[in-house]
Amino acid sequence: MTASLEQLRRCHFAVDLGAARTRVYVKGAGLVVDQPSAAAVNTRTGALIAVGEFAEKMTGRTPDYIRVVRPVSGGTVVDIEMAQRMLRHLLGDKMRRGLRRKPILRAAACTPHDADPLAQRAAIETLVGLGARRVELVDTLIAAAVGCGLPVEQPEATMIMVCGAAATQVAVLSLGSIVTAERIPVGGEAVDHAIVQHLRHEHELMLPSQSVRPLQLALSGNGLTAQGPASTEIHGRDVATGLARSVQVDTAAVRDAIQTPLTAVLDGIGKVLRSCPPDLVADLADRGIMMVGGSALLPGLDQMLRQATGMPVHIAERPDVCAVQGLGAMLEGRIAPLALDPLSN
Repeated sequence: MTASLEQLRRCHFAVDLGAARTRVYVKGAGLVVDQPSAAAVNTRTGALIAVGEFAEKMTGRTPDYIRVVRPVSGGTVVDIEMAQRMLRHLLGDKMRRGLRRKPILRAAACTPHDADPLAQRAAIETLVGLGARRVELVDTLIAAAVGCGLPVEQPEATMIMVCGAAATQVAVLSLGSIVTAERIPVGGEAVDHAIVQHLRHEHELMLPSQSVRPLQLALSGNGLTAQGPASTEIHGRDVATGLARSVQVDTAAVRDAIQTPLTAVLDGIGKVLRSCPPDLVADLADRGIMMVGGSALLPGLDQMLRQATGMPVHIAERPDVCAVQGLGAMLEGRIAPLALDPLSN
């Protein structure tokens, strides 16, 4: 992180292209875009109909000739052209004109930990298509740690867990670098899928595509823990008849249904701790784990991790925007590098 701080200060805007949401930070203006990573396209003409929030609302409600696409999957751009078109519309003409006035437009982007060269190239090409002459890539783990205020540049261990829609990343940081990290291909979408499958098999109920998150929010607070409500009413469509139906769902059964994806996350945390030096693990026993990312708000997840690891678990103040805020702090020069001057003989 220290080596690239000077380059990041020269950047004019930063982009966090996530599987669920796209966020853009413009130097001097702050966070200007925070919208779902979705675009609605007319398949007959190829015209872009809607992007962001409106396109998300259209999911599952469109006629045959309109398709809602997601150009980002698992933190990687899978459709470069569509990602560029989506970003252009999200930024708007006024903001894009302001950026184009820069003599050499520089951009920064978050990339998942251990992203392969193809994924890195896709992120670069996406921003080059917006007019960027140079693109700096920053590991999402570093950006998120900076964004939630962790002292990453100090010689002490900090553990961060980025809970994304498609993947969960866990890392131990010290001296501004990643000591050990693990990327688990299980995120909020896997939890949603587990709940959908449970309701289909146990209650023969199909949920609308946008109702799984409201189900989790309905179980807010201690919802997915033993102290939460015993049951909640869910509305959906009967698998056999196709008619609307409501059922009372047992909260304990929902907890059991999501154990499989959460067990994979716990295994990843254990793997990171086992490969971490003992001195840093001793630091973590006091400091614990900082959770960031949109899926960190899954009700009761922090308590589950606390019970499984025996470590303190904290959720960042605004976990969903930590990565892009961290990039913004680097762009604005609010992060001071740790000076390690060589000792003279």
